[in-house]
Amino acid sequence: MSALFTIILPVFLVVGFGYLVTWRGWFTTGAVDGLMSFAQNFAVPTLLFASMARLDLGSEFRPQLLIPFYAGAFASFAAGSAGALLLFRRSGVDSVAIGFVCLFSNSLLLGIPITERAYGPDALGGNWAILAMHSPMLYTFGITVMEFTRARGSGLSAGRVALRALSGVLRTSLVIGIMAGLAMNLLMQAGLVMPQGFWDAVDMIARAALPAALFGLGGILHRYRPEGDMATIAMCCAASLILHPAITFGTAAVLDLDVAGTRSAVVTAAMAPGVNAYLFANIYGAARRVAASSVLVATGLSTLTTWMWLSLLP
Repeated sequence: MSALFTIILPVFLVVGFGYLVTWRGWFTTGAVDGLMSFAQNFAVPTLLFASMARLDLGSEFRPQLLIPFYAGAFASFAAGSAGALLLFRRSGVDSVAIGFVCLFSNSLLLGIPITERAYGPDALGGNWAILAMHSPMLYTFGITVMEFTRARGSGLSAGRVALRALSGVLRTSLVIGIMAGLAMNLLMQAGLVMPQGFWDAVDMIARAALPAALFGLGGILHRYRPEGDMATIAMCCAASLILHPAITFGTAAVLDLDVAGTRSAVVTAAMAPGVNAYLFANIYGAARRVAASSVLVATGLSTLTTWMWLSLLP
């Protein structure tokens, strides 16, 4: 019970405070958009840059860590998209968008602070390794599947569809932050030394990232009121909060992943779908109501499911 109050609730209280002040009109819609623009386009990419630049690439990028998390993620996508297509008779485009909701966990805004509060800042190496591939891999996968689904019967070549998907991924601010940080990491290994003043400025912006993003997330969630499609939303919540971490936990055990890696992988997998799941659906005009409502409902439910997973972890 102590984990619920000392680890999980502080994170969700920040989200809830953002929700409350937006609901009451004390923080305007324009202010929420401005705050999230700062967080998503500048502060969070700076945090990712700093973390990737300092990550021990040799010790953290290991198959035993990455395979469990991404096996669970892609299994959740398959379950969600197949369920949408076969059970709920959604279109192919809608099914891909719903599968992406099940695929894309909120690994940064929720996974990082909860892991840090539960196990300390030194436990985040596995989280950062997963995050280094999270946006590039999952966006590339989601956009590619969506573009091929939309292009079916249009006569577009596979090369053109793949190029369109890749260009879309490379323009996202989170991917730019990750790639710039990895480039800096390699340059530093080659002998580059940046002045301390540079890192002090980077850290000042990075420290603002999670509080600003969590507060803004609350304001964003206020817009996403559950409406209809409750069976589909329940499926998305089950895939994100139960199926993904369960497969990750089981695969980690089979691969004999160490305790620290298991914690990082399972906590990250257990997070609710991120706002990017809705943004993906919104870009393509597909299953927007399901995506928005799933983000809201799963974020609320994750206060309890995260507590459950933390109690199961060593």
